[in-house]
Amino acid sequence: MPTEVALWRIEDGEARPLQTAVMPSENSLEDMIESDPDILGETLLIIGRQVHTAHGGRIDLLAIDAEGTLRVLELKKNRTPREVLAQALDYGSWVQTLSHTAILDLYADYRSDRDLGFEAAFEDRFGIPAPEALNTGHRLTIVAAELDAATERIIEYINGLGVPANAVLFRYYADGDARYLARSWLLDEARTAAAATGKAVPREPWNRRDWYVSFGAAKVRSWKDARTYGFISAGGKNWFTRTLRGLPVGARVFAYIPGEGYVGVGEVTGHATPFTDARVTFDGTDQLLSELELEGTYRHPDDVTDPAAVEYIVPIRWLSTRARSEAFKKPGLFANQNTACKLRNRATLDVLYEEFDLGTTD
Repeated sequence: MPTEVALWRIEDGEARPLQTAVMPSENSLEDMIESDPDILGETLLIIGRQVHTAHGGRIDLLAIDAEGTLRVLELKKNRTPREVLAQALDYGSWVQTLSHTAILDLYADYRSDRDLGFEAAFEDRFGIPAPEALNTGHRLTIVAAELDAATERIIEYINGLGVPANAVLFRYYADGDARYLARSWLLDEARTAAAATGKAVPREPWNRRDWYVSFGAAKVRSWKDARTYGFISAGGKNWFTRTLRGLPVGARVFAYIPGEGYVGVGEVTGHATPFTDARVTFDGTDQLLSELELEGTYRHPDDVTDPAAVEYIVPIRWLSTRARSEAFKKPGLFANQNTACKLRNRATLDVLYEEFDLGTTD
């Protein structure tokens, strides 16, 4: 049972209870949640209102959290609590099938009047880039003024079986001309886990060509070196080199300096090799990289003894580069903690293709 909330106004040293009132309409509550979902006590990004499902239903509000989990928010309105719970369960069966692309399309339809795309809106809302895979889980939330005891028992029961259903109750209070809203949850949200999707959620399709590469410019390595001699590199831990060593010859890579932005695009011309053995083509001749004039050391402390953790070099034929001071950065652009990964994000590719004059993504 949710915690009961009561409010008192202190006047002349006396506590005077505020009287509950009838909310003007549940549509007004839906309006308030849409404009400020923080009143739920969680940071969410609304991605749709009155969303039509494939089964003929309409989800009151559809949102997403910072982890990419979808949130179905269904208001009781003129239905019984158990009717709205059954409806939410039906919506959950549809939501779990939504692909990454479908979610982007839903947001585009919802915010067709705004220039801010999903990725930029996500980063603006949560302060971090959107995860590569969306909808790896979902939650169902019933929004109501009250619940009957049977519905409370049903929600607690199915939650124990792994169905992520919960209810949030809002009480409306009147105090003269002032109006107040109080919130309480049926279950502790921190203890309710999001349900995993029933099947692997398809990510955005990959064009089998473009890759993202993180170039950690530091004392060990220099972007000026990489730009001049044609390479990218990583090292220090196996975790940093593992994905870099998997880059295939012929791949097109977009180089990103963490915290600064995208600085180049080029094609992989050879396999990853340790710095001491790495060769590059410079001034038209094949040369040993370690014998060229370099700003970086490309060597790690003596305690780095794992052969997979030394600095690895991947030769690149640059198509376009720019100085670190001119790095391209824009809210919502894809970024990842991995050194190398497939670049699937269509919105990011569209922007990078234009920025580096590569034509169109089609």
